[in-house]
Amino acid sequence: TCAEISIVMCYFQLCAEDYHWWWRAFLTSGSSAGYMFAYSAFYFYTKLEITKLTSCLLYFGYMFIAALVFFVLTGTIGFYACYWFVWRIFSAIKVD
Repeated sequence: TCAEISIVMCYFQLCAEDYHWWWRAFLTSGSSAGYMFAYSAFYFYTKLEITKLTSCLLYFGYMFIAALVFFVLTGTIGFYACYWFVWRIFSAIKVD
């Protein structure tokens, strides 16, 4: 789904004649990592009963690393999906 959303947003951006899609494609699909980190904080406060500072730091540190890896992974998938989409669109243009 991150590839689909990234392609749709890239298409809307290209329709508005904004051709700076490279970083926006990466950030659009990578932004789901923010939701992942926010949900981990929600889970921490509602389900876990951790009271020690060291355990809290370890939990949020590892969740930050996991969210960062997820950001890079989904951002890369979205970028390559948009790259393929733009390549297919502009390769279909016949210039006479």
